[in-house]
Amino acid sequence: MIIVLFGQPHCGKSTLAKKLVEDGAWNIDGDELRNIFKNTDYSRQGRIKNLNRASDIAVYMNHVGSDNVVLSLVYPYKEARDYLNTISDDVKWIYLTYTGERGREKFHVTDFDIPTDGENVLHIDTSSMTPDESLVVIEKYIYGN
Repeated sequence: MIIVLFGQPHCGKSTLAKKLVEDGAWNIDGDELRNIFKNTDYSRQGRIKNLNRASDIAVYMNHVGSDNVVLSLVYPYKEARDYLNTISDDVKWIYLTYTGERGREKFHVTDFDIPTDGENVLHIDTSSMTPDESLVVIEKYIYGN
């Protein structure tokens, strides 16, 4: 399964991904991926290229035996989300938001395509739950416990 934690910077993607890694998942982090591939293009096309690369890597890892792969990236564009859905039928999308300021608002994507009801996405407001509470909701969504 591919578990995608997405949302604006500083919404809790990396924090929750680390918790899922503790449970045995592999994580592909957007910031780390950009550092490895030296992608500093934050235009729409640059972001989509980076997201599609992450999607391809996650599908490969899932195919060769990694039970759960976590993608913790902004994924602001429906086009990039649709790409992953076309190459894998085992994706769980979790959209993270928060209210208030956390210090990285200047890095927010201004043309973020907010997911619609038709996209089958779990929405978690991380400003109203602790990481552990969020993890419980995520695990129920993923495993149906």
